[in-house]
Amino acid sequence: MGDILQRYFEGKIDFEGQKLVEQITRNTLIAATVVSFVVGYAAQSLRVLFGVFTLFVILLSAAVIPPWPAYRRHPVKWLPVKATKTE
Repeated sequence: MGDILQRYFEGKIDFEGQKLVEQITRNTLIAATVVSFVVGYAAQSLRVLFGVFTLFVILLSAAVIPPWPAYRRHPVKWLPVKATKTE
């Protein structure tokens, strides 16, 4: 059971997955900032503003922290090992 959990939470994602996570994070945080500001301004409440922003951050964390299979679609292809000459 421990091995299964360790494999799942190990967090191996490829370089394209890292790029995708960065784009998702950046765009979501920008949208969260704008939406939470508008909602907080409309409600005239900082508590609402921070509550909406916190909700966005929690949802974003659920989307990008686990190593979802979508982040492992492009595995790294290593070069073959070259034989070296020994003298």
